[in-house]
Amino acid sequence: MRDPKTVLPPIEEKRSYVQRMFTDIAPRYDLMNRLMTLGRDQVWRRTVVRLCRLPRGGSLLDVATGTGDIGYEALKQDPTLRAVGVDLTPEMMRRGRGKVAGASFPFAVADALALPFQDNAFDAATSGFMMRNVVDIRQAFAEQVRVVRPGGRVVCLEITLPRGKVFGSLFRFYFFRIVPLVGGLISGQRSAYTYLPHSAVNFPRPAQLAQIMASAGLRDVQYRTAMLGTVAVHWGTK
Repeated sequence: MRDPKTVLPPIEEKRSYVQRMFTDIAPRYDLMNRLMTLGRDQVWRRTVVRLCRLPRGGSLLDVATGTGDIGYEALKQDPTLRAVGVDLTPEMMRRGRGKVAGASFPFAVADALALPFQDNAFDAATSGFMMRNVVDIRQAFAEQVRVVRPGGRVVCLEITLPRGKVFGSLFRFYFFRIVPLVGGLISGQRSAYTYLPHSAVNFPRPAQLAQIMASAGLRDVQYRTAMLGTVAVHWGTK
């Protein structure tokens, strides 16, 4: 594994770096997600939507929606929902529009640290694999808390590095060596799939992330891990 300092952009350049990176990998983003996770990312997104506990016909904001997988999953579970997806990268959202036959929801360009919605506007807010890419994790959660109604939930899906010695070593070999190689071959953007694993190195552990969520205004924050401790789903209530 390379020194993250040699891979990750300086904090003042991170926002623009992330936006350019996702623009470059947008054409193969969904395919790489399925390959990297062996298709399990779709299962995790179903879990995210269920944990939102949305009322029938409720409203969901998906932050850093990408190509809209969480929003489409929410509509699959309840076609009466009102879903909205926001992202920094227009190209990602362009790839998402119309990708699921018979389902649609609005996409808009927006910064996760300054959401363009009124207070208490949604029944729940979600993010999938976003928090490693923001410059202020607490502020990103605080914005989601702001736009969710009292009693609504904020749900976060993220990567976490497993600590087990044997499996941890195997996963790191896969994550830091194989993923960049395959990502480079499929997307032509090896640097992006080198950044993505390294962005998890100093990311808060699940218990620490739960504390950040609580400090942003959420109560009853809980989390569970999946896929042998390589991903974590956190949720809390406003």
